[in-house]
Amino acid sequence: MSYFDDLETRSADAREADQLAQLRALGVEDLAARPVLRKSDLSKMQAADGPFGGLHVGDVAQVFQSPGPIYEPGGVSHDWWRFGRFLHAAGLGPADVVQNCFGYHLTPAGMMFENGARAVGARVLPAGTGQTELQVRAALDIGCTAYAGTPDYLKVILDKADEMGVSLSFAKACVSGGALFPALRQSYADRGISCLQCYGTADLGHIAYESAAMEGMILDEGVIVEIVTPGTGDPVAEGDVGEVVVTALNPDYPLIRFGTGDMSAFMPGLSPCGRTGKRIKGWMGRADQTTKIKGMFVRPEQVAELAKRHAEIGRVRVIATRDGDADAMTVQIEAPDGADYSDSVQAVLKLRGTIEIVPSGTLPMDGVLIEDKRSYD
Repeated sequence: MSYFDDLETRSADAREADQLAQLRALGVEDLAARPVLRKSDLSKMQAADGPFGGLHVGDVAQVFQSPGPIYEPGGVSHDWWRFGRFLHAAGLGPADVVQNCFGYHLTPAGMMFENGARAVGARVLPAGTGQTELQVRAALDIGCTAYAGTPDYLKVILDKADEMGVSLSFAKACVSGGALFPALRQSYADRGISCLQCYGTADLGHIAYESAAMEGMILDEGVIVEIVTPGTGDPVAEGDVGEVVVTALNPDYPLIRFGTGDMSAFMPGLSPCGRTGKRIKGWMGRADQTTKIKGMFVRPEQVAELAKRHAEIGRVRVIATRDGDADAMTVQIEAPDGADYSDSVQAVLKLRGTIEIVPSGTLPMDGVLIEDKRSYD
């Protein structure tokens, strides 16, 4: 098996030492001491200080705009976005022609995958989205062998090709930006198309990717990933679900402890494909669980603060329900039987509710701090 570079198979110690050196080169000595930077923070910073919000921006050639609006820089040097690593793992190389159906207008996804395709030597059809009949005609005429785009748009192209009575040459698909359901992946496999997915954002670039082993997602070599309790920067126990916080070691645009808002968990062990980087389980929901109960917002950081107030408390979960026409709140707390936390609940959550003391280890390790069970049907 070939790898994109030697970084993918280095030891954990070598990886940690190299990433620590890169952090120090960026002026960061204690990563855990830095606050979590959020997209909402970027929006405020850019509103106050213009595009990039006063953050360091080095050798970049492009500027993109994502909803918000939030502006992101882009580069054209070799594998600037780091997507080449994913495309190589998916089997793409100089013999391939990639039909890139990610958007090229304002947002960076199209250029991210084009930059990655160039890094593995593949040619690119910059297709974007829409005009499906023309997409089919171009794929047929040019002989596109690989697809890049959202998971479901490839099916739209294939269905249109069936309708037109033509057979396309896609053998590989590299997808992101949406859910890849098992049935959809299998439908592509039934057509002889190997479909793998990756995880990235407009701000950070590439974060993690599937290999042919299809066991979790391997972390990119250019990022440091932490899994933290939503609403805080505190790491969760190994294997627990929490928010994905990423530090991008890109000297042109370093983002330190950027909170993605996505939930995931680390996986134990190493990938059977031979790559030695840590793995995450993939997307497991959103971290922003802020919920309005009885007219008051309850936020994940408040629930985390409640747990910190008492050393004996384990996990805490707030459950919102309906009692007739009114909201009701139950606070489940892992703590010794007989303990009374009503004053702390009132002080931290600013609401009164039913408190249930449950044994340690009772609450699931799913990263959920606020569960909304209300139905208004």
